[in-house]
Order: sequence, then C-alpha cells, then structure tokens
Amino acid sequence: MPKRDFSSIVDAYYRDLFRFALSLARNPDDAADLTQQTFFIYAEKQHTVRNEKAVKSWLFTTLYREFLRNRRHANRFEPMSVEDGPNHEPTESDDPITAVDAQTALDCLQQLDDTFRAPLTLFYLEDFSYQEIANVLDIPIGTVMSRLSRGKSQIRKRLRSSRQTSDGSVIPFNPPLQRHG
Repeated sequence: MPKRDFSSIVDAYYRDLFRFALSLARNPDDAADLTQQTFFIYAEKQHTVRNEKAVKSWLFTTLYREFLRNRRHANRFEPMSVEDGPNHEPTESDDPITAVDAQTALDCLQQLDDTFRAPLTLFYLEDFSYQEIANVLDIPIGTVMSRLSRGKSQIRKRLRSSRQTSDGSVIPFNPPLQRHG
C-alpha cells in the first residue's frame, strides 16, 4: 500500500482532529492552533510513522500531548463564556431521564475535567475503541474504562442538577445510547 501524501492525510483527519481539539481547548481559535500544530509536527515527523494504519492514532496522540504541553506552559486559563440554554422548548416525557438535546449534553461534557472529557470525546464523538483511547492518552485500558464510567456519571449528575427550572419543574433529557467496545 503506497504512502498517502500530506494533503490527503490533512483532508482525511482535519475535521476529526479539530473536533477533538475543540473538546479539549473549549475555544475554536485554540482548537485550530492545536490542529495546525499537530499537522506541522506530522509534516516534520511523518517519516517516523511506519504503519499507514497508525497515522490516525499518531495524530490524535500528538494533538493531546500538544494540548497538555500548552496547558502546562500557560500562565492562566482563559475565562470560558457560558452560553444560555437552547433556544427551543423542551419536549415533555414520562421519564425525565429520556430527553436531552445534544447541545446540553455537549455543554456538560465541556464542563468536565480533561481527565474525563478526553476519553469521552474520543469514545463517543470520534468512535475510538478502548485500546485506541489507551494508546492516544498513554494510559492503561482499565483506566480508560474507569474514566469513561466516572465521566458519564459526572455528566449524568450535572444533567440531573441542571434540569430543574425556577418553578421547580424538571426539564427532561435523552442520554446517548451506551456502547461497549
């Protein structure tokens, strides 16, 4: 199998890398910088990636390491702007644990610590396996499973506490289906 050229690698992975970077950085400009930095590093070191199938994992691992490096060297965290809730009326449901909009779930995901946000993003938004997440984050597979479980638990807790309105009624939500693998 011939090696793909740089532009085809960018075309194939830019969107997924940007989405992962955005989930980590919480800022589109920082996410774009992280994504571009990742491809810059790949351009310099692509000869070290011997297996064509390892390119995706290598890119995600590099992006995550760049994010951690940037965060360690940052003097302070930028304040995060909090958007108002969704602009639509919530639908009623008999079971309040069965109706949530995607934006609310993503907002809860963004509030999590990086420790839990990164594996959840890779698993649910990027469709990575436990093993791929373990490789990208350089942690054992058991830790991946634990962080996914604890992260989902934290999101559930945030969703439950954020569903109460000022009049005491509960806003229902639909959690995503759980996947294993």
